[in-house]
Amino acid sequence: MKRIALGVQYDGSPWNGYQKQLDRHTVQDQLEIALATFARAPIATTCAGRTDTGVHALEQVVHFDTGLTRDMQSWVRGVNTFLPDSIAVRWASEVPAAPADAPQLEFHARFSARARTYHYVLYNHPVRSPLLAGKAGWTFRPLDVERMREGAAQLIGQHDFTAFRSAQCQAKSPVKHMQEIRIERIGHAVVFTVRANAFLHHMVRNLVGSLVYVGNGRQQPDWIGQLLRERDRHLAAPTFMPDGLYLAHIDYDPKWQLPQEAGSLLPWFAL
Repeated sequence: MKRIALGVQYDGSPWNGYQKQLDRHTVQDQLEIALATFARAPIATTCAGRTDTGVHALEQVVHFDTGLTRDMQSWVRGVNTFLPDSIAVRWASEVPAAPADAPQLEFHARFSARARTYHYVLYNHPVRSPLLAGKAGWTFRPLDVERMREGAAQLIGQHDFTAFRSAQCQAKSPVKHMQEIRIERIGHAVVFTVRANAFLHHMVRNLVGSLVYVGNGRQQPDWIGQLLRERDRHLAAPTFMPDGLYLAHIDYDPKWQLPQEAGSLLPWFAL
């Protein structure tokens, strides 16, 4: 058996999230249907990180095992033939699948990941743009980026992120290591880039919602640190809309030699 890793990009707007469901209206369902059609056999996939309804991916990483022998470009072109326009395999790479007694030698899309990076794109303009519907969040009140940066700086490091955790979160621990937060204004867009070892359910959207409260003057920057200390989800801002959230990049050890893309922002973010 061979293990294949895929880089998958998708527009999450039409789908009920990544993880497969009974209605088969998810990204994973569509990907596995396309893989099975191409391979003429059922194929189960494992992803680096599940995304919610309406959330997009510049580069999701999945793996699967197969006995089929095909060159990597055949996997890309063949599977894409059976995928809808909103989902595409961008690259394929054969990776090691080690015996059960030597898991450290085996590539795993989820457990081999060292960090995840998300972008949240927020359109900051008095009037919403229909061209960005489903692709960016929107707030009409002016945002002070420097105030948001001051608030975000308190999130760097290892913290208990209970205040930014969904009630439905199934993670064993709310403690995560936030490695980087960048907030940039590009035209009328404010782009949040967050990188951590892992994320809780709705964590990025909850962080963005609270930082928007700081940016529009509703709260002071030190409120973010207070939320961390209080560990009470009810004290933080409401969960922000999913439209502007993008899974951008998964960090892996270079030894796996994955042909990953940069996860760079799309040009229309500057609208």
